[in-house]
Amino acid sequence: MSFENKRPLRVLVAKVGLDGHDRGAKVIATALRDAGMEVIYTGLRQTPEMVVNAALQEDVDAIGISILSGAHMTIFPKVARLMKEKQMDDVLLTGGGIIPEEDIKVLNEMGVGKLFPPGTSTSEIAFYIQNWVKEHRSF
Repeated sequence: MSFENKRPLRVLVAKVGLDGHDRGAKVIATALRDAGMEVIYTGLRQTPEMVVNAALQEDVDAIGISILSGAHMTIFPKVARLMKEKQMDDVLLTGGGIIPEEDIKVLNEMGVGKLFPPGTSTSEIAFYIQNWVKEHRSF
């Protein structure tokens, strides 16, 4: 989704930590590009600091973290804290992967956006990002 006479949405897709499985992240990155967004894919084994710094440098509207390693209760809070420190209050932090429902609820309460389990349609993810950005960011 592009906004009238404005740049396309910019989304940073990241794999944080030691999780080496990136097929899902690449599928999401391609789907978001197909939906008209600019996507920056950071590649494997990023630290939360690397992700937030790249998001700042790239002036993104959203950060999407793919996580399958079970470290979601460490990674998402750390990224969220770093984003707050950098005053990135109008940037969406979202993601997906293997995350138990009870942990999703806790992360949402901490300010993390919607988290998507395996099997979620890519159009649902793109729609969510587009609408969140439209409601929370001014261009």
